[in-house]
Amino acid sequence: MTAPATTDLVRRWRAETPGTDRLVHLNNAGAALVPAPVAEAVAGHLRLESELGAYEAAEARAEAVQEAHALVGRLVGVGAGNIALLQNSTFAFTQALGAFDFQAGDVLLTSRADYASNQIMYLSLARRLGVEIVRAADLPEGGMDPESVRTLVARRRPALVSVSWVPTNSGLVQAVEAVGAVCREAEVPYLVDACQAVGQMPVELDRIGCDFLAGTARKFLRGPRGVGFLAVADRALARGAYPLLVDMHGADWTAPDEFRLTPDARRFESWEISFALVLGVGAAAAYALEVGLEQARDRARALAGYARARLARIRGVRVLDRGAEQCAIVTIDPAGRPGPEVKLALRRRGINTSSPERLDAVIDMDEKAVSSALRISPHYYNTVEEVDVVVAAIEELLHG
Repeated sequence: MTAPATTDLVRRWRAETPGTDRLVHLNNAGAALVPAPVAEAVAGHLRLESELGAYEAAEARAEAVQEAHALVGRLVGVGAGNIALLQNSTFAFTQALGAFDFQAGDVLLTSRADYASNQIMYLSLARRLGVEIVRAADLPEGGMDPESVRTLVARRRPALVSVSWVPTNSGLVQAVEAVGAVCREAEVPYLVDACQAVGQMPVELDRIGCDFLAGTARKFLRGPRGVGFLAVADRALARGAYPLLVDMHGADWTAPDEFRLTPDARRFESWEISFALVLGVGAAAAYALEVGLEQARDRARALAGYARARLARIRGVRVLDRGAEQCAIVTIDPAGRPGPEVKLALRRRGINTSSPERLDAVIDMDEKAVSSALRISPHYYNTVEEVDVVVAAIEELLHG
């Protein structure tokens, strides 16, 4: 456990986050407030494009673009050559799936709590290619059971194991390291969706043991919307993994019927991307590293734990989070009221939250017998006083 953040540090983070002086932003699991250095990195490059031209500006900032790869790499414990910067995390996840030549009868092993977009991709592979989707059993307290994974890997030999580390609709933290140990022992490829983890907690590719890890800038990393990344392990690059539809950035057309792959993870990138956003995610990674990922985790989780305890005391409210480990995402059933309705009522009071619905997590939401929920996701720059404000507002909306 790291030392708690000082009052001076919290003041500084908030001073560098202009939105905190006019609203209570507790939707960091959706899109965090961008700190001033990140906003300036994006705006500065757009100004340069207006002065030089977009191609010329990109060439002028080539070293900064490479540094953005290096900074994101530091964030997840790999080198710049292991990072592909992409238009969003879903595209990054798709590029990783596209590296596998799935055949009819192949098994894709996943969890019951994976993100809706990922589950739909799996089902599309099943419909189009005949891939069989197998979901590991959950632990009694919630979350993917690593021993179920071990049994299924031995019995079914999946072509890929794929897990969402933190689901979109819950504070659950899946046991990705334990699953990774099973995959490494059996030499089964492993893909992790770390969208809700990056920026919220320490992330180390080798420690997780995965071949691919997809992330986004806009959530707990506090970067701009519209950019994500894929971290690719050395072993995946060494075996020649590349996406199904590689383009002229990821490979060179060397002869009429031949191409040569880019030697590093850039083979997963596409030629056209917003360089302003690339520099923005680099700045966000630098900011997160300066804050300290352990400090971010400890402070955000403490605020979330405080929120859960206070919300549980409101009549009719049911806290929906499960799992032995819970993060800075708090989900509740607001006394049977529709989550979107409560979210909008809070927004009118200057409080930002989110409202996952059944279609975001069909299996989990059905098991919890809810069609929607309210999601409250604090981060290190939030305060206890802000949590008190949202709890009081929810209680008034439900029973005032």
